[in-house]
Amino acid sequence: MRDFSSDHRWLSINTATVRRQHGRDWCLLDILDACAARGIRAVSPWRDQVAAAGLTNVATRLKTHGIELSGYCRGGMFTYADEAGRQQVRDDNLRALDEACTLEAPCLVLVVGGLPGALAGRPAHHDIAGAREQVREGIAWLLEQARARRMPLAIEPLHPMYAADRACINTLAQALDLCDALDPSRSGALGVAVDCYHVWWDPLLQQQVARAGRERLLAFHVCDWLVPTSDLLEDRGMMGDGIIELPKIRGWVEAAGFGGYSEVEIFSRANWWQRDGGETLDVCIERHCRSV
Repeated sequence: MRDFSSDHRWLSINTATVRRQHGRDWCLLDILDACAARGIRAVSPWRDQVAAAGLTNVATRLKTHGIELSGYCRGGMFTYADEAGRQQVRDDNLRALDEACTLEAPCLVLVVGGLPGALAGRPAHHDIAGAREQVREGIAWLLEQARARRMPLAIEPLHPMYAADRACINTLAQALDLCDALDPSRSGALGVAVDCYHVWWDPLLQQQVARAGRERLLAFHVCDWLVPTSDLLEDRGMMGDGIIELPKIRGWVEAAGFGGYSEVEIFSRANWWQRDGGETLDVCIERHCRSV
Protein backbone atom coordinates (compact mmCIF):
# COMPACT_ATOMS: atom_id res chain seq x y z
CA MET A 1 0.00 0.00 0.00
CA ARG A 2 1.37 3.38 -0.99
CA ASP A 3 2.48 5.85 1.67
CA PHE A 4 0.47 9.08 1.34
CA SER A 5 1.70 10.62 4.59
CA SER A 6 4.46 12.83 3.21
CA ASP A 7 3.03 14.27 -0.01
CA HIS A 8 -0.12 14.56 -2.10
CA ARG A 9 1.27 13.16 -5.35
CA TRP A 10 -1.76 10.87 -5.76
CA LEU A 11 -4.46 13.34 -4.73
CA SER A 12 -7.09 14.32 -7.29
CA ILE A 13 -9.84 16.86 -6.75
CA ASN A 14 -13.27 16.14 -8.14
CA THR A 15 -14.26 19.70 -8.94
CA ALA A 16 -17.68 19.28 -7.34
CA THR A 17 -15.79 19.51 -4.04
CA VAL A 18 -15.12 23.20 -4.64
CA ARG A 19 -17.83 24.02 -7.15
CA ARG A 20 -19.04 26.66 -4.71
CA GLN A 21 -17.25 28.89 -2.23
CA HIS A 22 -18.96 31.26 0.20
CA GLY A 23 -22.20 29.87 -1.26
CA ARG A 24 -21.42 31.10 -4.78
CA ASP A 25 -20.21 29.27 -7.89
CA TRP A 26 -16.43 29.11 -8.32
CA CYS A 27 -15.31 29.17 -11.96
CA LEU A 28 -13.62 25.98 -13.09
CA LEU A 29 -10.70 27.89 -14.60
CA ASP A 30 -10.04 29.51 -11.22
CA ILE A 31 -10.33 26.12 -9.55
CA LEU A 32 -7.65 24.78 -11.89
CA ASP A 33 -5.40 27.74 -11.08
CA ALA A 34 -5.85 27.16 -7.36
CA CYS A 35 -5.08 23.45 -7.72
CA ALA A 36 -1.94 24.16 -9.73
CA ALA A 37 -0.74 26.66 -7.13
CA ARG A 38 -0.93 23.89 -4.51
CA GLY A 39 0.78 21.21 -6.56
CA ILE A 40 -2.41 19.22 -7.08
CA ARG A 41 -1.69 17.18 -10.19
CA ALA A 42 -5.11 15.83 -11.14
CA VAL A 43 -8.78 16.76 -11.19
CA SER A 44 -12.06 15.25 -12.32
CA PRO A 45 -14.31 18.00 -13.69
CA TRP A 46 -18.08 17.94 -14.01
CA ARG A 47 -19.63 18.57 -17.39
CA ASP A 48 -21.73 21.53 -16.30
CA GLN A 49 -18.63 23.26 -14.93
CA VAL A 50 -16.77 22.56 -18.17
CA ALA A 51 -19.68 23.93 -20.22
CA ALA A 52 -19.78 27.11 -18.14
CA ALA A 53 -16.04 27.73 -18.57
CA GLY A 54 -15.85 26.53 -22.19
CA LEU A 55 -14.47 23.14 -23.28
CA THR A 56 -11.56 24.62 -25.26
CA ASN A 57 -10.66 26.99 -22.42
CA VAL A 58 -10.60 24.14 -19.93
CA ALA A 59 -8.49 21.92 -22.20
CA THR A 60 -5.99 24.75 -22.68
CA ARG A 61 -5.78 25.55 -18.97
CA LEU A 62 -5.22 21.89 -18.09
CA LYS A 63 -2.32 21.71 -20.52
CA THR A 64 -0.87 25.02 -19.30
CA HIS A 65 -0.74 23.70 -15.74
CA GLY A 66 0.16 20.13 -16.64
CA ILE A 67 -2.89 18.87 -14.74
CA GLU A 68 -4.18 15.37 -15.57
CA LEU A 69 -7.69 14.01 -15.21
CA SER A 70 -8.58 11.10 -12.93
CA GLY A 71 -11.96 10.79 -14.65
CA TYR A 72 -14.72 12.83 -16.26
CA CYS A 73 -18.11 13.32 -14.62
CA ARG A 74 -20.35 12.14 -16.06
CA GLY A 75 -22.18 10.08 -18.66
CA GLY A 76 -25.03 7.68 -18.10
CA MET A 77 -28.61 8.45 -17.06
CA PHE A 78 -29.62 5.74 -19.52
CA THR A 79 -33.27 5.24 -18.60
CA TYR A 80 -36.08 6.74 -20.65
CA ALA A 81 -39.86 6.76 -20.97
CA ASP A 82 -40.24 6.92 -24.76
CA GLU A 83 -38.28 6.81 -28.01
CA ALA A 84 -37.58 10.53 -27.96
CA GLY A 85 -36.08 10.14 -24.48
CA ARG A 86 -33.95 7.23 -25.68
CA GLN A 87 -32.51 9.36 -28.46
CA GLN A 88 -31.80 12.24 -26.08
CA VAL A 89 -29.89 9.85 -23.81
CA ARG A 90 -27.78 8.62 -26.70
CA ASP A 91 -27.06 12.10 -28.01
CA ASP A 92 -26.02 13.36 -24.59
CA ASN A 93 -23.73 10.40 -23.96
CA LEU A 94 -22.02 10.89 -27.31
CA ARG A 95 -21.34 14.50 -26.35
CA ALA A 96 -19.96 13.34 -23.01
CA LEU A 97 -17.65 10.88 -24.75
CA ASP A 98 -16.34 13.52 -27.12
CA GLU A 99 -15.75 15.97 -24.27
CA ALA A 100 -13.86 13.29 -22.34
CA CYS A 101 -11.68 12.67 -25.39
CA THR A 102 -10.97 16.39 -25.84
CA LEU A 103 -9.88 16.62 -22.20
CA GLU A 104 -7.85 13.41 -22.48
CA ALA A 105 -9.66 11.79 -19.57
CA PRO A 106 -8.65 8.26 -18.55
CA CYS A 107 -12.32 7.26 -18.34
CA LEU A 108 -15.87 8.55 -18.57
CA VAL A 109 -17.69 7.88 -15.28
CA LEU A 110 -21.24 6.56 -15.67
CA VAL A 111 -24.04 7.29 -13.21
CA VAL A 112 -26.60 5.03 -14.78
CA GLY A 113 -29.97 6.56 -13.83
CA GLY A 114 -33.01 5.30 -11.97
CA LEU A 115 -36.69 5.23 -12.83
CA PRO A 116 -37.24 7.58 -15.79
CA GLY A 117 -38.58 10.91 -14.59
CA ALA A 118 -37.94 10.17 -10.92
CA LEU A 119 -35.13 12.71 -10.61
CA ALA A 120 -37.66 15.41 -11.51
CA GLY A 121 -40.18 13.94 -9.05
CA ARG A 122 -42.39 12.32 -11.70
CA PRO A 123 -41.43 8.68 -12.21
CA ALA A 124 -42.93 7.27 -15.41
CA HIS A 125 -43.32 3.82 -13.80
CA HIS A 126 -42.19 1.71 -10.85
CA ASP A 127 -40.44 -1.04 -12.83
CA ILE A 128 -36.86 -1.01 -11.50
CA ALA A 129 -36.05 -4.30 -13.26
CA GLY A 130 -37.07 -2.64 -16.52
CA ALA A 131 -34.90 0.35 -15.69
CA ARG A 132 -31.94 -1.95 -15.11
CA GLU A 133 -32.52 -3.57 -18.49
CA GLN A 134 -32.46 -0.15 -20.13
CA VAL A 135 -29.18 0.53 -18.35
CA ARG A 136 -27.69 -2.70 -19.69
CA GLU A 137 -28.88 -1.82 -23.19
CA GLY A 138 -27.54 1.72 -22.92
CA ILE A 139 -24.11 0.70 -21.71
CA ALA A 140 -23.86 -1.97 -24.42
CA TRP A 141 -24.61 0.66 -27.07
CA LEU A 142 -22.28 3.28 -25.57
CA LEU A 143 -19.47 0.75 -25.21
CA GLU A 144 -19.26 0.37 -28.98
CA GLN A 145 -18.99 4.15 -29.39
CA ALA A 146 -16.42 4.32 -26.61
CA ARG A 147 -14.28 1.55 -28.10
CA ALA A 148 -14.10 3.49 -31.35
CA ARG A 149 -12.81 6.51 -29.41
CA ARG A 150 -10.59 4.44 -27.09
CA MET A 151 -12.32 5.97 -24.08
CA PRO A 152 -12.90 3.53 -21.16
CA LEU A 153 -16.24 3.60 -19.36
CA ALA A 154 -16.43 3.37 -15.56
CA ILE A 155 -19.75 2.29 -14.04
CA GLU A 156 -20.22 3.91 -10.64
CA PRO A 157 -22.60 2.03 -8.33
CA LEU A 158 -24.46 4.44 -6.05
CA HIS A 159 -25.77 3.85 -2.54
CA PRO A 160 -29.20 2.13 -2.51
CA MET A 161 -30.84 5.35 -1.26
CA TYR A 162 -30.41 6.63 -4.85
CA ALA A 163 -31.89 3.57 -6.57
CA ALA A 164 -35.13 5.27 -7.55
CA ASP A 165 -33.84 8.53 -8.97
CA ARG A 166 -30.11 8.48 -9.71
CA ALA A 167 -28.76 4.96 -10.14
CA CYS A 168 -30.42 1.55 -10.10
CA ILE A 169 -26.99 -0.11 -9.99
CA ASN A 170 -26.23 -0.06 -6.30
CA THR A 171 -23.51 -2.57 -5.50
CA LEU A 172 -20.10 -3.27 -6.92
CA ALA A 173 -21.30 -6.81 -7.68
CA GLN A 174 -24.10 -5.47 -9.89
CA ALA A 175 -21.67 -3.21 -11.74
CA LEU A 176 -19.18 -6.04 -12.25
CA ASP A 177 -21.93 -8.36 -13.48
CA LEU A 178 -22.60 -5.82 -16.23
CA CYS A 179 -18.89 -5.59 -17.01
CA ASP A 180 -18.58 -9.36 -17.26
CA ALA A 181 -21.63 -9.61 -19.51
CA LEU A 182 -20.65 -6.78 -21.86
CA ASP A 183 -16.84 -7.07 -21.80
CA PRO A 184 -16.05 -10.70 -20.95
CA SER A 185 -12.49 -10.44 -22.25
CA ARG A 186 -11.68 -7.79 -19.61
CA SER A 187 -10.30 -5.58 -22.35
CA GLY A 188 -10.03 -2.45 -20.20
CA ALA A 189 -12.82 -0.75 -22.13
CA LEU A 190 -15.36 -1.20 -19.33
CA GLY A 191 -14.83 -1.08 -15.60
CA VAL A 192 -15.96 0.52 -12.37
CA ALA A 193 -15.51 3.64 -10.28
CA VAL A 194 -15.33 2.72 -6.60
CA ASP A 195 -16.73 5.58 -4.55
CA CYS A 196 -16.29 4.89 -0.84
CA TYR A 197 -19.32 7.01 0.04
CA HIS A 198 -21.57 4.67 -1.92
CA VAL A 199 -20.07 1.25 -1.19
CA TRP A 200 -18.46 1.39 2.29
CA TRP A 201 -21.41 -0.43 3.88
CA ASP A 202 -21.34 -3.47 1.55
CA PRO A 203 -20.34 -6.66 3.42
CA LEU A 204 -19.04 -8.11 0.13
CA LEU A 205 -16.94 -5.07 -0.76
CA GLN A 206 -13.50 -6.63 -0.21
CA GLN A 207 -14.47 -9.70 -2.22
CA GLN A 208 -15.88 -7.63 -5.08
CA VAL A 209 -12.87 -5.29 -5.22
CA ALA A 210 -10.65 -8.35 -5.59
CA ARG A 211 -12.98 -9.66 -8.29
CA ALA A 212 -12.69 -6.37 -10.18
CA GLY A 213 -8.91 -6.53 -10.39
CA ARG A 214 -6.63 -4.11 -12.13
CA GLU A 215 -8.47 -4.24 -15.47
CA ARG A 216 -11.80 -3.16 -13.98
CA LEU A 217 -10.69 -0.65 -11.32
CA LEU A 218 -10.72 2.60 -13.28
CA ALA A 219 -11.39 5.21 -10.57
CA PHE A 220 -11.35 5.51 -6.77
CA HIS A 221 -13.31 8.23 -4.95
CA VAL A 222 -13.02 9.25 -1.30
CA CYS A 223 -14.92 11.36 1.21
CA ASP A 224 -16.61 10.41 4.49
CA TRP A 225 -20.03 9.42 5.82
CA LEU A 226 -21.09 11.73 8.61
CA VAL A 227 -23.10 10.60 11.63
CA PRO A 228 -25.64 12.06 11.68
CA THR A 229 -26.06 12.94 8.00
CA SER A 230 -28.38 15.90 7.53
CA ASP A 231 -28.83 15.65 3.75
CA LEU A 232 -28.53 12.44 1.76
CA LEU A 233 -27.10 14.22 -1.28
CA GLU A 234 -25.24 17.30 -0.09
CA ASP A 235 -23.83 16.47 3.34
CA ARG A 236 -20.77 14.41 2.55
CA GLY A 237 -17.92 14.67 5.01
CA MET A 238 -14.24 15.52 4.68
CA MET A 239 -12.03 12.46 5.04
CA GLY A 240 -11.50 11.71 8.72
CA ASP A 241 -14.69 13.44 9.88
CA GLY A 242 -16.94 10.39 9.54
CA ILE A 243 -17.01 6.62 9.95
CA ILE A 244 -15.69 5.15 6.68
CA GLU A 245 -12.50 3.06 7.04
CA LEU A 246 -10.85 4.77 4.11
CA PRO A 247 -7.29 3.39 4.51
CA LYS A 248 -8.66 -0.15 4.75
CA ILE A 249 -10.68 0.22 1.56
CA ARG A 250 -7.75 1.84 -0.25
CA GLY A 251 -5.65 -1.10 0.84
CA TRP A 252 -8.11 -3.50 -0.78
CA VAL A 253 -8.22 -1.45 -3.96
CA GLU A 254 -4.46 -1.23 -4.23
CA ALA A 255 -4.03 -4.94 -3.42
CA ALA A 256 -6.30 -5.62 -6.40
CA GLY A 257 -3.95 -3.67 -8.67
CA PHE A 258 -5.17 -0.07 -8.66
CA GLY A 259 -2.35 2.49 -8.68
CA GLY A 260 -4.11 5.69 -9.67
CA TYR A 261 -5.37 8.81 -7.95
CA SER A 262 -7.52 9.02 -4.84
CA GLU A 263 -10.19 11.43 -6.02
CA VAL A 264 -11.82 13.61 -3.36
CA GLU A 265 -15.50 14.14 -4.16
CA ILE A 266 -17.49 16.07 -1.54
CA PHE A 267 -20.96 17.59 -1.89
CA SER A 268 -21.41 19.84 1.13
CA ARG A 269 -23.95 22.63 0.79
CA ALA A 270 -23.98 23.68 4.44
CA ASN A 271 -20.28 23.29 5.22
CA TRP A 272 -17.49 23.10 2.64
CA TRP A 273 -19.38 24.95 -0.09
CA GLN A 274 -19.78 27.87 2.34
CA ARG A 275 -16.02 28.20 2.89
CA ASP A 276 -13.19 29.72 0.92
CA GLY A 277 -12.28 27.31 -1.88
CA GLY A 278 -8.57 27.59 -1.14
CA GLU A 279 -9.19 26.57 2.46
CA THR A 280 -11.13 23.52 1.28
CA LEU A 281 -8.30 22.50 -1.04
CA ASP A 282 -5.76 22.91 1.76
CA VAL A 283 -7.81 20.67 4.05
CA CYS A 284 -8.17 18.10 1.24
CA ILE A 285 -4.38 17.96 0.96
CA GLU A 286 -3.91 17.57 4.73
CA ARG A 287 -6.59 14.89 5.07
CA HIS A 288 -5.35 13.01 2.02
CA CYS A 289 -2.02 12.66 3.80
CA ARG A 290 -3.53 11.76 7.18
CA SER A 291 -6.86 10.00 6.62
CA VAL A 292 -6.75 8.27 3.23
